[in-house]
Amino acid sequence: MVDVKIRRITEALKASFIHLLFSVLVAAFAAALVFLVWYPAPYSELAGGKELFFLVVGVDVICGPLFTLILFNSAKPKQELWRDLGFVAIIQLAALGYGIYNVWVARPIFLVMEIDRFKVVAAPDLDSIVAKTELVKLPLLLKSNFLSGPVVVAIREPVNAQERKEVLFESIQGGRDYALRPNFYLPYEGDAAKKSLSKARPLALFLEKQPSQKEAAVAMATAKSATISQWMYVPVVGRKDWIAILNNQGRIEGFLPGDGF
Repeated sequence: MVDVKIRRITEALKASFIHLLFSVLVAAFAAALVFLVWYPAPYSELAGGKELFFLVVGVDVICGPLFTLILFNSAKPKQELWRDLGFVAIIQLAALGYGIYNVWVARPIFLVMEIDRFKVVAAPDLDSIVAKTELVKLPLLLKSNFLSGPVVVAIREPVNAQERKEVLFESIQGGRDYALRPNFYLPYEGDAAKKSLSKARPLALFLEKQPSQKEAAVAMATAKSATISQWMYVPVVGRKDWIAILNNQGRIEGFLPGDGF
């Protein structure tokens, strides 16, 4: 009787371990999708989502193999055993799918250069009917899709004083500012990118306030065959304080954590 129990526990542990390996493999694939595509560095910090992902995946990876450990018994009829394990797999995949879906729904889709700062705009920020209509009309170059990360965009000037006044009054009343109006978006390139330099400040000034970031800045500059004196920075508005580092063409070279204001 004792031998039977020991064999049952040994077999269950083996099945649970195999299940754990498959769960980790699936979780690794999901992590690659989330952190390499939807939330590429540093957007996992700027837009959040990291905590939700690890909570969902952590629970999923632990609970699935645990259920297998409890339910696995080779003495069961094969049909019953496969049914039990099948239910575990379905529940685990459904939970993982729901969690990944919520991470995707909350993903950052635009990094908008608005006057003197970049703003991280997530999908829920553009959930209104008006914003969705404007998103549909964007050129393909500026559209975000399932396999694309955040798109960097600039803001066009209002076409007239009336349009400028409408945006100003609406934003003052808690409505949409320029960053939340896709019909104002332009590709962040050429003159639109260079325009950001008019509000940028030398990176050296930021490093004076944030000396702990100097080593990372020097490493970044060295990797790109540049010097810190050539670079400027603009604050990034998101869940945490970061800056975007710009070259002399206004293009983003990288990001560093810290308050840029």
